[in-house]
Amino acid sequence: MDKIRIRGGKRLEGIIPVSGAKNAALPLMAASLLTDSKLTLSNIPYLADVITMANLLVQHGVALHMDEKSLDPSGFGRTLTLQAAKIENFTAPYELVRTMRASVLVLGPLLARFAQAKVSLPGGCAIGTRPIDLHLKALEQMGALIELADGYIHAFVKGRLQGADIAFDKVTVTGTENIMMAAVLAEGKTTIRNAAREPEVVDLAECLVKMGAHIEGIGSDTLTIVGVKSLRDASHRVIADRIEAGTYAAAAAITGGDIELSGIDLKALSNVIEKFAEAGVLIEASANGVRVSRKNGLHGVDIMTQPYPGFPTDMQAQMMGLMTIADGASMITETIFENRFMHVPELSRMGAKINVHGSSAVVRGVERLAGAEVMATDLRASVSLVIAALAAKGDTLINRVYHLDRGYERLEDKLAACGAEIERVKA
Repeated sequence: MDKIRIRGGKRLEGIIPVSGAKNAALPLMAASLLTDSKLTLSNIPYLADVITMANLLVQHGVALHMDEKSLDPSGFGRTLTLQAAKIENFTAPYELVRTMRASVLVLGPLLARFAQAKVSLPGGCAIGTRPIDLHLKALEQMGALIELADGYIHAFVKGRLQGADIAFDKVTVTGTENIMMAAVLAEGKTTIRNAAREPEVVDLAECLVKMGAHIEGIGSDTLTIVGVKSLRDASHRVIADRIEAGTYAAAAAITGGDIELSGIDLKALSNVIEKFAEAGVLIEASANGVRVSRKNGLHGVDIMTQPYPGFPTDMQAQMMGLMTIADGASMITETIFENRFMHVPELSRMGAKINVHGSSAVVRGVERLAGAEVMATDLRASVSLVIAALAAKGDTLINRVYHLDRGYERLEDKLAACGAEIERVKA
């Protein structure tokens, strides 16, 4: 397995292009199963998870073409054309689904268009239980017959799925996306209450509308969908990755740097700007995106993760890495996943002072972290170690960086271009 070596102490300065959002690209790719017409997606990030989803769709029978010559001027963002005209395999196998939870997003489209699906129970990062019972319960309300056997979800429907009034017990992003895709081809009206409002959900809804879907309430917690018999071809640009942007903002802040994040607007970071500002980090609009700078010291802040528009759970680990050298103490409370503090022992190896009490962690800032050999445990935990390493004294060697490759496109290249001393050590 590859490793990443970082020698800390370098101030980040320059421009970092923000890639397309992984969490938007994956459901958009799954949406190709809803029609036999072409779906063209631009600004696709080249990531391990995107490749996994592509492989999953190809084995279902989707014809897929990635235009390597279609890169944006930034050098990132490819154009992907998908066409699901000849689908003969309705099984999403364990060997693909186990590596990425977003694979379950093929369930709704397959069931809606082909009246059947067999999907392995999903895997992904080991950050706690992320049950899909909310997906299954909603599909049953729409008339699906569902059985769990041999590690697979077996789903069938007689005729078409039927519109239903669905109220999620808790906010679920993939649940909202799965049911929204199922509902666009269902017979009648479907109402989704307590729907997720994340920008990635909005991006999917807007693409579905381009494909001919009838969706009202986009961006709110109540979606109303009137099913249609078929969808048409469409072209759609994937939104910029707000989590990647927030990650590089934290990297700039911990080094006392000054960088521009190009290709993203201030609105996309609205739910993290306030906490960055409390910590002494300025994020403001620039000519081509946003500028991140820090004039003085870092200050400890308290953070609680919440569904959008609250502070995102996918930024919790990065903020914890930033708080390790902030003045004073910070309390970070995780309300979304129960096992998302696995980066704490690794940060502690670098000299961080962190005490975990149930779902909260108290971080007491230290003057300087020290480089060490550490191990990535999940996608966001791995990048928190990168952030800490950028400010640490000496060398840090990060193991199991395949987690990083799932969600960050050429991270070492982007950071090195801004002055970081970072290299990938090939296995």
